[in-house]
This record gives sequence, C-alpha cells and structure tokens, in this order.
Amino acid sequence: MALSNTAVPKYYGIFRDKVLAGEIPVCEKVSLQMNRINALIDSPEFYYDDGAIDGFIDYVECEMTLTDGGDVEMLDSFKLWAEDALAWFYFVDRSVYVTGKEGRGGHFERRKVKRRLTKKQFLIVGRGAAKSMYASFFQSYFLNIDTTTTKQVVVAPTMRQAEEILGPIKTSISRAKGPLFKYLTDGSIHNTIGSGHNKVQLASTKIGIQNFLTGSSIEIRPMSIDKVQGLRNKLSTVDEWLSGDTREDVIGALEQGADKDDMEYLIIATSSEGTVRNGVGDTIKMELEDILRGEYMAPHVSIWHYQLDDVSEVSDPDLWAKANPNLGMTVTYEAYQRDVERAEKSPAARNDILAKRFGIPREGYTYFFTYAETLLSRSRTYWSMPCALGADLSKGDDFCAFTFMFPLNNGKFGIKTRSYITEDTIMKLSPAMRMKYDNFLAEGTLIVMPGVVLNMPDVYEDVQEHIEKSDYDVRAFGFDPYNAKEFVDRYVMDNGPYGVEKVIQGARTESVPLGELKKLSENEQLNFDEHMMSFSMGNAIVIEDTNGNRKLSKMRHDEKIDNFSALMNAWIAYRRNPDLFD
Repeated sequence: MALSNTAVPKYYGIFRDKVLAGEIPVCEKVSLQMNRINALIDSPEFYYDDGAIDGFIDYVECEMTLTDGGDVEMLDSFKLWAEDALAWFYFVDRSVYVTGKEGRGGHFERRKVKRRLTKKQFLIVGRGAAKSMYASFFQSYFLNIDTTTTKQVVVAPTMRQAEEILGPIKTSISRAKGPLFKYLTDGSIHNTIGSGHNKVQLASTKIGIQNFLTGSSIEIRPMSIDKVQGLRNKLSTVDEWLSGDTREDVIGALEQGADKDDMEYLIIATSSEGTVRNGVGDTIKMELEDILRGEYMAPHVSIWHYQLDDVSEVSDPDLWAKANPNLGMTVTYEAYQRDVERAEKSPAARNDILAKRFGIPREGYTYFFTYAETLLSRSRTYWSMPCALGADLSKGDDFCAFTFMFPLNNGKFGIKTRSYITEDTIMKLSPAMRMKYDNFLAEGTLIVMPGVVLNMPDVYEDVQEHIEKSDYDVRAFGFDPYNAKEFVDRYVMDNGPYGVEKVIQGARTESVPLGELKKLSENEQLNFDEHMMSFSMGNAIVIEDTNGNRKLSKMRHDEKIDNFSALMNAWIAYRRNPDLFD
C-alpha cells in the first residue's frame, strides 16, 4: 500500500472489527482513542504508511528475543500501539538546501517534507501486560535501524527497574539470531587496534548499549528533572511514571529537550495505575482525558488507557481484558483470579490489586482524598463568624498546626489554617520542599519562629493575636494531648473549659470522624482556599484494618498532614458541642 490519507490502518482495522463484533471488550477511554484514530482516517491532512509498521514488526520478530532468549511473535496489542506511534505522517513546508551540479554551489528550495505525526505515546495498562518489553522493542529499533546518530534514554523510578527494559536487548545481542545482529556483533569489543572490521559494532557497555557503527547509544537516567533536562533524545521511554511515588514531570522535561532541534523524536511513557498519590501523575491524566474527550486537539499524542469502567466489573472475568488486552498471553487468568480472591480476604492489599491489575484508582490504605477533593475553592474571609479550632501541636521541633472550621448556613464548612515551624527546621529542608514551604510563607499560612525548638507561649500569643485580628469567634477547641499541656492550660485560663475537647489518637476515636469528613469532602462541603490545607489533605493517608476501622497514618514525616489532623480535632470538638453553635 502506498502512502494514503484515506486508508484504514491495517492493525487498527482488525482491532476495530473485533471490537464492533463484540469479540474484544474495551473501556470508555480506549473507545475515545478509537474515535481519535477514526478522525485521523477521515482527515485529509494526515497520511497512513503501512511500510513503517511492517518494517518495525519484521525487525522485532527477526532480530529481537525475549528476556529468556526465546523467539518473539509480536502481540496484536503491540502491533496496534506501534502502528499508532509509527505509521501516521503529515507534510510541512520547509526550506531545503539543494546542492548544484557536480557538488558546486547550491540554493534553497521550498519543498514539502514528510514528518511522523506521533511525538508522545502514553500507555496505561494493568500489571503483567509486558509494557517493558514493548519499550525494549522501540529502543532497539531506533538504535539499530536509524542511520543517524541517536541519543536515547530509559527513565524509571529506580535504576534496577530501568534495567528491565535493557534486559531483552542485551539478550538479543548475546543470541544474535538475525542477520543484522550477527553482523553488528561479529568481532570483539576488546579489539581496540587494527581494522574496524574486527571490532564489534553493537555491545552492552558501562554507558548502556552502544552502536559504534552510528555512534548511537541508550542510557539509563534517574526519574529526576535535573538528570534529564536539556537532553536532545530521539527516543525516550519512561516507565512507571504514574504508579510510583513520582514528584517531578520528567516527561515534560524530555519533550522540551527533544523539541530544540525540531527532530522527529518519540517519547513512550508506560505505566500501570497506582495507589500512591502523585500530583504530577494526576495532572497528566487529567490532561490526557481532556485530549481523549476532544476538549483540545493534540493529534501528536497517542493515548491507550486501559481500565475497568467500574469496580463491579471485577467479578466478571470476561471484562478483565478491558484492563489488560494481553491477558492470557503475557499473564494468566489464574494470576488475576488469585489476586481477586486475595483482595476479598485482605483489605490492605485490595486497593493495590484494584489499581495495578484493573486500572481502578483507589485510596484505601493509601491516600484518603482524591485529587479533585484537594482542589482549592473560591477565596473568602470569615470575619466575626463562629468556629471550632483544632490543634495538632506535635513535637516542639516540628510542625505546630491549627485549623479553624466555620459552620456555614448551607451545610458547608469554611476552613482556614495557620502553622508554625522553627528557623532551624526550615533551613534543613531539601530545595524542593523548601520551595513548597516558601509558597506557604507567601500566602501567610506558615509562620517561622526563631530558634531550634518552638516556644509554646510564643506560639499561643501569636495564635491569640491572629484570632483577635481576624475577629474569629472560637466556641470549641479540640486538641491532641501529646505535647499540648502548656498551650491548653493557657487557653483554658483565658477562655474557660467549656467546649474544650481532648482527642486521643487511634482508630477508636478517629474512625467515625474520618468517615464523616470524607463524606463532606466528596459532596464539596469543605471549602478551603489555602494551599497549606490542600497540601495536607493531599498527603493524608488512612490505615484501615480488617474490621473497617480507620486512623490517620503519620509515617511519612516529610509530607505534613498536621493541618488535616487539626481539622479532624476541630470537627470532633464541633460535633461534641452542637449547642454552642446554635
């Protein structure tokens, strides 16, 4: 088939026919991607070339091996994804230098240049779908088929994880089953003198994997913007950007570096769904959903997001392929069935299984609030309004948090925060965390006190001054008794014991109010306009036991939840003293 702007892609056409015939179940997000491909087929601006995908498949099946050295037979899903990444093109006008006759002189001409359409491909699919193998095939293909000098990187949360992508390439080099690899690996890497014909041209080295014939290489880089920014990579693969505890948008940094030379770069970002809340990952997913729904056009982005549409579908094995199209080929149904049974017996493992096997984002033992629930509401003040005050005083050398909770007429609650930290503590923060704290300082929700240890009388005086300045009518006060005696004694002395409630930490005390606050948050009844509260709620982790009892986890000391803990104390004080707010 020649280059065509009307043809249906070969492997997509097969896939679409099976979906329409009911042979392959697909989730909503995959169906939206199918709509985007149908739009490419209908558009006269974009062209399909089957030679691009056929060449990729021939290379992989002829030259590559599995990690154990076995032969490769390309999966139908791999063909579908690779076709979407490699086989779409468009034409642009460019000034091209044309050399004169006999190599002398020359001139520029305006010509149409063929360019590959896809710049980024996002693949979100359940665990066991061989995502790393898919990335390996692309890395090897670009390294050895592109005759230009290419710089390629593999990025993953850990270096060991990135090695999983290089593993099949190293095995293929060792086996050298195809004619190209036989030629490239003929000779010895230790042969540094004499004719170049006696030197190996493709080898695994301390740099990564190098093709000495073209000067191309594949390197492993950590998942950090500092380590990848500025790179001019023709191909980059990013593994597990969503499922791990990732805090930096390395995909954006890689794209900005590759854009410098206006080259035909490609970024393959693969991941399973995660249980660890990741602000960067959530933001990227929201952008991808906007693209899928057509809210803005981005034809250069390929998105294959596999998941079950509802948790109720977990009980139907016929629908599991919606979360993993390679089920039964790269992972067995028995493995999925074992995980389903384990999820029923072990609540602590349930959310991890639902996320990583079935693509359903969960909180449970992980983060308590969804990303949408941590977004800021419209800014407002609560001058002269009644409120409940919650305090989490913690240790004197750490965070000291206060949260004000204002009952509103419409059943909602306004929230304001104020926190304290010492100069010594803030000076020891990492640069990234210091930048976050600087934002809190700028909005006025974080106060830095002098010294190494917080002086509680000074903290009390500042809180009282803030209450008087804001004219808050504090009618109830809830506190965690740990390290709180000095502060609470001053408060009772000045305001009396009425409405003062001690909140002992633990599942027995916290389980009910946590559930109530979650319901309020889900129904958008918690109104907060400060980044400090958003940060605290975004980091809140709740541990749930086998009986369904919940309590806040405070294991992650670097990511503060103190203001949410103070909010819970304020809520308990409010609920115990409803008559004070009549």
